Amino acid sequence: MGISGIDSSSQVSEMFRGASKVTLDAKGRMAIPTRHRASIADGCEGQLVVTVDRDQCLLVYPLPVWEELERRLVKLPSLNRKSRNLQRLMLGYATEVELDGQGRILVSKELREFAGITRAAMLMGQGTKFELWDEERWTARRDQWLQDSQDDDADLPDELATLSL
Repeated sequence: MGISGIDSSSQVSEMFRGASKVTLDAKGRMAIPTRHRASIADGCEGQLVVTVDRDQCLLVYPLPVWEELERRLVKLPSLNRKSRNLQRLMLGYATEVELDGQGRILVSKELREFAGITRAAMLMGQGTKFELWDEERWTARRDQWLQDSQDDDADLPDELATLSL
């Protein structure tokens, strides 16, 4: 099982699904969509971790899910250049945040700068985590992925080639 193949079903009672347009205020506060707030409050007592992704978006994890991933990241071989770079990015930028009384989290300036997020953003449910994208970057990447998927299906991994949707 890869790093993203974490079994966190015992820690998070709800899977995060759907796309939501969100807005960050001048201080970097972002309201979590109402439909996810209870799950976050119950599943991790409002404790989340925000870190960076290689695709220049942010990843938002419930704390228990992040802690499992963090344990696995720390165990990667530090003499392997790719592993070390992944550790530097994901662990180095990892920032604990807490859901406030208005259902908001504070995204640090460093994280916002990394992802190019100024105000308009997209929060994408990804099962046990969220991706947070600058809205313009998300739209451009989404359109490119859709085009790529129409161009060539020959590169599909075996697991996807047998999946029926």
